Amino acid sequence: MNTAESQIILGRHETEKAIAAEAQSVYTFRVAPTASKTEIAKAVLKSYQVKPRQLRIVNIPRKKVIYRGHSAWKSGYKKVMVYLKAGDKIDFKTKK
Repeated sequence: MNTAESQIILGRHETEKAIAAEAQSVYTFRVAPTASKTEIAKAVLKSYQVKPRQLRIVNIPRKKVIYRGHSAWKSGYKKVMVYLKAGDKIDFKTKK
């Protein structure tokens, strides 16, 4: 995998909801904050050999939390939901 693609897709976003959505061919990834839809689509095609049908990007804002009695900030991130055609799947074990 090219370094440009590896810097765009940071990893899988694994939650109960995201894993349940994979049954409908919807995969969720954390991506670089500066990544655009076209860059993400190219990275998914290059990394997993599947063409996305649709992409939805969500910016998760940072949140203020109390940590050991002190105020702190939980960092925000950018995630993308990749919709594939019916029947297409991403096999994470055979990633290039």
